[in-house]
Amino acid sequence: MAEETNRLFVGNMPFRMTQEELFDLFAQAGGVASVHVPTDRETGRPRGFGFVEMDDPTGKDQAIQMFNGYSVGGRSLVVNEARPREQRSF
Repeated sequence: MAEETNRLFVGNMPFRMTQEELFDLFAQAGGVASVHVPTDRETGRPRGFGFVEMDDPTGKDQAIQMFNGYSVGGRSLVVNEARPREQRSF
């Protein structure tokens, strides 16, 4: 059985959106445990998506309801439960 997670995938983010802005936005839905916005290795710029881990399942559900389709910087966010990380072989 898959482990329950409070981690959310946030897609279609404006490329200028910072981790701090993402944290502040999702804090409106409940306690935020962590935020990560991956950056491009070559340019150092954000890649247009991020991950938010909420403190509890209630906050996770609230964040999905509040922010899936929410417009930020002219873009509609896509927010859903993050899939478990796949093991990659190098």
